[in-house]
Amino acid sequence: MSIVVVDAPSNLGLRPPRPGTVPGCYKLAGALRDQGLLARLGALDGGVVTPPRYDRGGWAEGDGVFNAAAIARYSVALADRVDRSATPGSFLLVLGGDCSVLLGTLLGLRRRGRPGLVYIDGHSDFRHPGNSPSVGAAAGEGLALVTGRGQPDLTDIDGLRPYVRDTDTAALGMHEPGDPLLAAAREAVAVLATVEEMLAAGCGATATRALGAIAPGVDRIWVHLDADVLDPSVMPAVDSPDPGGLQPAELVETLVPLLSDPRVAGLDLAIYDPDLDEPGDGARLLADVLVEALGAAGRRP
Repeated sequence: MSIVVVDAPSNLGLRPPRPGTVPGCYKLAGALRDQGLLARLGALDGGVVTPPRYDRGGWAEGDGVFNAAAIARYSVALADRVDRSATPGSFLLVLGGDCSVLLGTLLGLRRRGRPGLVYIDGHSDFRHPGNSPSVGAAAGEGLALVTGRGQPDLTDIDGLRPYVRDTDTAALGMHEPGDPLLAAAREAVAVLATVEEMLAAGCGATATRALGAIAPGVDRIWVHLDADVLDPSVMPAVDSPDPGGLQPAELVETLVPLLSDPRVAGLDLAIYDPDLDEPGDGARLLADVLVEALGAAGRRP
């Protein structure tokens, strides 16, 4: 088993943190590489998929997803890299970026068959035109977009809508207070478990249940990991920190059964923003989590 690391430093799916700035999550990959991640994993370097410039132009509320054309182009480029890199006997680790990189990773798997998805995120990310008066940031609509809900230029690239079926999708780790879309997401996907529900049942047991709910017809499974699933006490460097998230040991407990499943082709990590973390504590924590979980799952060479 070889691990291949691909950088996907796109910030196209997030709103500016303040006027005149751009989201700093595009630095995520570099920050984790600075922690010696590739050497610690014994990983191969799959290179960088360079994103288009962040430029919302004259976008205004009600115009749909901003940066949509750029996200669509980038998704195709990232899918091409995934298609080449996610070979039998390899595990693909994609370092984002924001959550919109999931469009490209799943598109790459969808071209070759029927993928499944375990979506680990502090938010349901289920906003779409059918349930919200306004959409905008693709990163906040990730689960909706990959399951085929939203504007066609993002949901039907290559005519492959949906990139993952509802019945082949599990969502774990939500802890946004009063999330108005949580009930709709729960009704749509095969399994949804909040942090509170995960802790009550056991994080590892919940992950195992999620895998069991994904249909046998699935070829390969992808894991999406948003750093905001962690509690702000240990991971404040995200765009929308909410209390009640997982602790690092609980995240490792969640990941190990997932990464141990031979159907799991890879994982993308998103949203951590080094601009909000000058000491780099978050990068160290995330690198440690990945190294521990991949090692315990037997994925490291």
